[in-house]
Amino acid sequence: MFVSIPSRDKPGLRWAVPLLFAAIWLAFLWSISRPDEARRSLWMDWGALSTGLGNPQDWWAALRDGSVLRLFTALFLHADWSHLLGNLVFLLIFGLPAERVLGPWRLLLLFLLGGAAANLAALYAMGSPDQIIIGASGAVSALLGAYLALFPGARLGVVLPLGLFLEFVRAPAYLLIGVWAALQVVFAYIGPSFGMVAWSAHLSGFLFGIVYGLYVRAAIARRLRKRHGF
Repeated sequence: MFVSIPSRDKPGLRWAVPLLFAAIWLAFLWSISRPDEARRSLWMDWGALSTGLGNPQDWWAALRDGSVLRLFTALFLHADWSHLLGNLVFLLIFGLPAERVLGPWRLLLLFLLGGAAANLAALYAMGSPDQIIIGASGAVSALLGAYLALFPGARLGVVLPLGLFLEFVRAPAYLLIGVWAALQVVFAYIGPSFGMVAWSAHLSGFLFGIVYGLYVRAAIARRLRKRHGF
């Protein structure tokens, strides 16, 4: 998949996506260097647990002891190579053009808040107690939602295998991302690895990203109108 967005403006320094990429990559390398038992202990200590935030007292306790931060630290932990690489590829494809519009700080805020909100939604959606939620999938889904809100008319280049040949085609972003979002709804109930993949986190992060992108796009438009005096 390729994204091309022409612009006459000189792009500023984009450091948020490379920083997130490096942090996720280094966290994974550190985790796989540990023995299996130590790695599972790391997930238990820093991943988001599916219990513990069921009432206001639990929230207050989590805020006091800092365990609420596990909603954020879980974003940088991944179970295996396929889990890691899938998220990193989508982070680059959709994060870099989004950062050009949002700026690094807004992009970083979107990733962290969207990922934490997605993890929180997954905590309440999962029925089994004491399951661990890890991975940046919810945060990356928020990037997809923001991309759709920021670039509704964009077209994505996709390479399709047609028999013995590869065909490069362009399709509307809303169509491809819409199909992806619909699959998240289906997979949340009957999907592959049901109970092992937090599909509800993907969908929640995606909706968060759409709302965030629409709000920021309106704020940017107001700032430009003010700057030009209309």
